[in-house]
Amino acid sequence: MFCGFTTDPKMYRWECLLLVLPFVIGRGSAQDTCGYKKCAALPVKPGYVNVHLVPHTHDDVGWLKTVDQYYYGANNSIQTAGVQYILDSVIPQLEMKPSRTFIYVEMAFFYRWWQEQDGDMRDRVRKLVSNGQLEFINGGWCMNDEASTHYNAIIDQMTVGLQFLNSTFGECGRPLVAWHIDPFGHSREQASLFAQMGFDGFFFGRLDYQDKANRLKYRNMEEIWRASPDDLGAAADLFTGALYNHYVPPGGLCFDIGCKDQPIEDDMALHDYNVANRVGIAVNTSLDQVQHFQTDHIMWTMGSDFQYQAAHTWFKNMDKLITHTNSMADKHKVNLLYSSPSCYIYHKNKASATPPGVKFAHNNTADFFPYADQPHAFWSGYFTSRPAFKGYVRRCNNLLQVCKQLEVIGAPKFSDKVPLPTSKRFREAMGVAQHHDAVSGTEKQHVANDYAMRLHAGAVECQVITSMTLQQRMVKAGALPPVAEFCNYLNISVCPLTEDEFTKSFTVTVYNPLARRRTGYYVRLPVTGDAYAVNDPEGNNVVTQVTKVSQRTQEIRGKRGKAKHELLFPVSAPALGFSTYFVSQSQNSSRSAGKQPKAGDDQEIHNEHLSLLFDGKTGLLKSVVNLETNLTLKVNQGFYWYNSSAGNNKASNKKSGAYVFRPNSTEAMPILPQQSVITSVVDGQLCQEVQQSFSPWVSQVVRLYSGQRHAELEWTVGPIPIKDDLGKEIISRFDTDIMSDSTFYTDANGRELLARVVDRRLTWKLNQTEPVAGNYYPVNSRILIKDKSKQLTVLTDRSQGGSSLRNGSLELMVHRRMLYDDGYGVGEPLNETGVFGEGLVVRGKHYLLLDTPESSGQLHRALGEQLYMAPSVLLGLAGGNDPKQYRKEFRTNYTAMKRELPSSVHLLTLEMSEDETVLMRLENQLQKAEGGAPQNVTLTGLFEPFEVEINTVEELTLGANYPSTMVQRLAWNTEGGRTKSEALRCWDSGSATVSLQPMQICTLHFKVQQRD
Repeated sequence: MFCGFTTDPKMYRWECLLLVLPFVIGRGSAQDTCGYKKCAALPVKPGYVNVHLVPHTHDDVGWLKTVDQYYYGANNSIQTAGVQYILDSVIPQLEMKPSRTFIYVEMAFFYRWWQEQDGDMRDRVRKLVSNGQLEFINGGWCMNDEASTHYNAIIDQMTVGLQFLNSTFGECGRPLVAWHIDPFGHSREQASLFAQMGFDGFFFGRLDYQDKANRLKYRNMEEIWRASPDDLGAAADLFTGALYNHYVPPGGLCFDIGCKDQPIEDDMALHDYNVANRVGIAVNTSLDQVQHFQTDHIMWTMGSDFQYQAAHTWFKNMDKLITHTNSMADKHKVNLLYSSPSCYIYHKNKASATPPGVKFAHNNTADFFPYADQPHAFWSGYFTSRPAFKGYVRRCNNLLQVCKQLEVIGAPKFSDKVPLPTSKRFREAMGVAQHHDAVSGTEKQHVANDYAMRLHAGAVECQVITSMTLQQRMVKAGALPPVAEFCNYLNISVCPLTEDEFTKSFTVTVYNPLARRRTGYYVRLPVTGDAYAVNDPEGNNVVTQVTKVSQRTQEIRGKRGKAKHELLFPVSAPALGFSTYFVSQSQNSSRSAGKQPKAGDDQEIHNEHLSLLFDGKTGLLKSVVNLETNLTLKVNQGFYWYNSSAGNNKASNKKSGAYVFRPNSTEAMPILPQQSVITSVVDGQLCQEVQQSFSPWVSQVVRLYSGQRHAELEWTVGPIPIKDDLGKEIISRFDTDIMSDSTFYTDANGRELLARVVDRRLTWKLNQTEPVAGNYYPVNSRILIKDKSKQLTVLTDRSQGGSSLRNGSLELMVHRRMLYDDGYGVGEPLNETGVFGEGLVVRGKHYLLLDTPESSGQLHRALGEQLYMAPSVLLGLAGGNDPKQYRKEFRTNYTAMKRELPSSVHLLTLEMSEDETVLMRLENQLQKAEGGAPQNVTLTGLFEPFEVEINTVEELTLGANYPSTMVQRLAWNTEGGRTKSEALRCWDSGSATVSLQPMQICTLHFKVQQRD
């Protein structure tokens, strides 16, 4: 087989007779000294304390200023920071001395800077990258949050950054180490994802102050994290280090232009000569730090937030510090050297491999939530902060996946006729939104507005792509069908097209992004008429229900909508395809009557799977019965509020804020009306519901749809009142008869479940200072409690904080509004307001499931997949056609798959790469404990619009920037044996089959042949 390098207008590409890779493997010359080649040549000294100085800057992709303001250095009245000047300043300083190094992390900034550079500067930067002086660490579009992010969005934002580095710098641009120095707590799933991306190590700066003290004492600041102990096993093990000094320089040794520490004055003729003092600090700090680590290699983070805008101040002083300290190294046995996290980990690994070898701990299967930096300061408030934005990010992720799929399915065929926008803007906006001061809700208000604006701009383009691509696929022959459009405010019953009194008929096209048929999905549309007829894609009549728009919804939408009713009907759509329904006004009434409950009478709603009983006196949910298993759950569900601390508590002056959750009391106060909370009961053929009002600013609708195995609880909270000068944090709480034994379970970024025990940490003994906030954990998609016979699972439509503070109880924080800042930099209280200046109203949903523990796993995985990959609903005018005529002219059913994927296999990614090849990820989404088993998928003949060219298929790491076959991760000596270095493989080219173990994600890249 002949292989060789070939030049392409966009990039170099390795080509073989049967293989085309989108990678720049070893780009440049054989003289490249990047990566571990550079590390092997570093001037380390055996028997000495080797101090690895890591020059770095931490550049938030928005926080106190917007992304643009941070890049350009605008709005410096808030914070003096300009990222462009950092990169401008660092490059010439690296060129001055080949020993100097620098790492860079945030590709959202570097990409922007790179686009502005001329050819000469790009060549200079490539040289610095190829010789290992400039090294990219982490490499994602941002340094993402780990609590409020969904794994799909994490993978996407990492992919955008890593692929840019690959196409620009090749092998020398591939990051070897993950670097999350600022996120506020760390997820086990994040470590698992990093391991699957091929990283050799993971460093972070923030861990609980008690945990850190314990690790320093027992010298386990560095360990092998077991990130998927029961499923992926060794493939997800990852060397992990908690930084000794957060991510700032050692005390007294900060040399940035904004630092107050003394520079090194080494002219002996001057009275201020201070070399002995500066060297003494360095030596003493080194000797103290090394006592807490397993080898004679330690790392100093020489930099901090937005530092190196005047890089010469740093490098000039570090040069002197290294020179003067090392000149006396024989005396104190301390050796300072310029380095990087990858070189630090390389030498750690050599110390582990060299007999007798250091053995690192290998038993941590927990995570690092919740984070507290001091007593009474648990950073668990941001799990819920800015709930509206958290919900918007989740919905945007849904739309982005749809958009990318349709670019593959339809765009290549359609682009010759009409130029389409691309998903690029949306991908980058979603990447920025995953930043640890974005979706986390810990940014200033004007920055949150900017994030939302960026998402909206990207979403608009992707809605155009979705509409035009589906329109093109509807064509049978001749003219295009009417343009289909999105209605973006259906959650408050606003849609101009359907509520216009002149609209007598319209189409509803439902695109299903799942790789299997979606049935039992309900479309709910605002309408003005009393009755409607709906025909499915084959012309059959569909059962409908018309319900009055609730009073609360009318209040929220104000003058933005005028519909009196909502039309409800079930739809079905094929795998990776669409179905079009035809809606027209009818004379036959399908209205469901709302009724006022009789005082004191219990109210019951039910479908074929569940029965919900509401107490006649209080109106609160009283019991849930699973009619299939005869399980009965006694439950009281209601809304409560914690009084936010204003800093006047005797134990501490710490306040609740964007980061910190600190209630004034361990008991939440109920939000109760003077009478029963039930305002109306709707008894419809398709949906039964109970409307509840807890106060003028808290309401809920509990729904049971026909055919569904879960109950839907749609909550509406806000404006949270603050005229009483009290900040409030609102929860929905379920008190049940489940004997949960102080144990509950939460998901990690939408994937694996972790057990939580009240007032306990798995790896250290907790001194609990905040009984409520200290037991709150991030809930990205689900939280559950169980005993031997029953399991209650609540799924969420966005990330929230949640807990189980007593046996049988489960609570989720849905909204929060404070009057004070918590003192961690934001400088303003978390006091969101809406368009009319009042407190923000937020509407969201919880999904309740009751089943046996043995049968719950597959059920909540399937529902979770359906929620975050919900169908896209587009509406269009019927153009005067009746349903029969419309079906003659246009296609009303389409699927891009020739066969469906197995029920536990999820099509995680289907997107077009810049070189017009396709990137696909398949995921086995069931854990072994949920009944997960190996699954096989054959690619031959899988898709309808194209055929996969099997001889071009290449398996990649999860970040899609490196061939999986070439992965050789560093192996470590541990207490349990030596770790494995090979990646977990999934692709068999001989049989054209993907083989997936439970929880495994397979990433493939290939060319396609379009079908005629």
